[in-house]
Parts: sequence; C-alpha cells; structure tokens
Amino acid sequence: MRADARSNHDRLLAVAAAAFAREGTGASLKAIAREAGVGIGTVYRRFPTREALVEAVYRQEIERTCAAADELLAEAPGAEALRRWMELFVDFMATKRGLGETLRAALTSAEDRQQTRDELVAAIGRLLGAGVREGTLQAGVDPRDLLMSLGGITLIAAEERQRDLATRLIHLLLFGVLNPAGATRPG
Repeated sequence: MRADARSNHDRLLAVAAAAFAREGTGASLKAIAREAGVGIGTVYRRFPTREALVEAVYRQEIERTCAAADELLAEAPGAEALRRWMELFVDFMATKRGLGETLRAALTSAEDRQQTRDELVAAIGRLLGAGVREGTLQAGVDPRDLLMSLGGITLIAAEERQRDLATRLIHLLLFGVLNPAGATRPG
C-alpha cells in the first residue's frame, strides 16, 4: 500500500475500533468514514461488508495485544510485564464484546479461532519465559492455562461490570505463577 493509503487504512481501523467499542457493530459506517477523514466509498473499497471491517478491527487488536508482550518486556521485568499484559488483555476483551455477533459470524471457522488462540498463547509464552529466566516466575506454567484463566476473569468482570474486580483477580492469578524464591510483588 502507498503511504497515504496505509495511513487512511490505519486511521479507519482506529476510528472503527473506537466506534464499535462505544456503540457496538451497528455504528454508522458513514460516521466512521467521516471521522476517519475518508469517503464512504473508501470504506467499502477496503471492506466490502460490515463483517469484513469488524474482522479487520479484531485482527488488528489481536496483533497489537500480542505485540505488546514484547514491548512490555523491553520496559519491565517478566513478572511486571506479564501483569501489565494481563491488564491489556482484559481491556482488549472488553472491546471485543462490542464486536459481538458480527465477530462470531466473521470468525466462523475453528481454524480462525485456533489461530487467534495460538497467537495469544505465544505472547503469554514469551512473557512467562522471560520471567522464568529471571527467576521471578515458576517454570512449567502452561500459557494455555493462563489464557483460559484470563478468559474466565474477563467473563466474571464483565458480568459484574467491575473493571477493578478484574484487576484484583489478575493479582490473584499472578501470585499463582510467581516463583516464591525469586519474586518481588509486581505492580
């Protein structure tokens, strides 16, 4: 893509993500185009259906969430990076809820869902690996188990409509993976 086309594409996805989080997937595509500074024709050329736009937003958010693992590891020790990443994951899941049924329709194949899980598991694995090498996290923690636990936390927090509950549960989960011999309390 040309630089200006890439810029329009990225801006369009960012505006759509915010609109979907605010209003759900029924948000006006015309309003999204207007806020992104592009015409509605540009939206439909890039994303022929609403479902295609929802899926693109979701994929971009997955990529950002997974990339955040490496960014956080560059800033903080493994245990602290893991804590921050888990907080980001909870926020991502809250945004994903706004994509609802449209996202379920777009990601119909088991292969799509497995690919997403694999990407998230790999990110968690990098965080856990860094903490194990530092001696702050226990060896042998299965990243898939941690992902499933985080999924449960996001469901509970969403039902209770309490973001602070998710943070408290993340801290409990984190204490379960800390290496008691080498850990200092993150966060």
